[in-house]
Amino acid sequence: MNEQFWHDRWRSNQIAFHNAEANRLMVRNFHALNPRADSTVFVPLCGKSRDLYWLAEQGYRVIGAELSRVAVEQFFDECGATPQISSVGSLQRYEAEGISIFQGSIFELKAESIGPIDLVYDRAALVALPHELRSRYAVQLTALTSAAAQLLICYEYDQACVDGPPFSVTEHEVRRLYQGTYDLRMLEQANVKGGLKGKCPATESVWKLTSR
Repeated sequence: MNEQFWHDRWRSNQIAFHNAEANRLMVRNFHALNPRADSTVFVPLCGKSRDLYWLAEQGYRVIGAELSRVAVEQFFDECGATPQISSVGSLQRYEAEGISIFQGSIFELKAESIGPIDLVYDRAALVALPHELRSRYAVQLTALTSAAAQLLICYEYDQACVDGPPFSVTEHEVRRLYQGTYDLRMLEQANVKGGLKGKCPATESVWKLTSR
């Protein structure tokens, strides 16, 4: 799976993974990170998620990273905002309404470009990546955010039942990627209503990651 896969999905509007409302597990569990009123929240591989709206509505400064220009443009179009656009290295930064999104590869994003991060919210990034990219992603995310506390949401299901993305990310995988840097706590686990893509049983797990 390469970057072109995601560009093609957005251009052809194959975005069944997009939710029209804020993720209920995020809304229910974000407080567990003990956010300050002025926290800066980083959302990797954010797409045009409504979760960004919800975070901004709570008063947080929101910084996203998204590969697809189509997704970023649709996000600001749908919230009725005209973003300021500037070049940051190989990426483009879109800014409006207290939300900044860096469009381009997250692996080319630099910590100095996004500035200090207080919290991370990952619902769509880790589960979007095949196994061979996850270690690289976890290292990059930790470096970008100085191991900021993180709310992580993962799917778990029989990968033989249906192809990802989203991919199944087990508890073992979460621990393999992050236990060297973070204390890990599972906050909640819930069944996916109707199963994953309506094809097989699945659960969603909510994790709190706190830097040691």
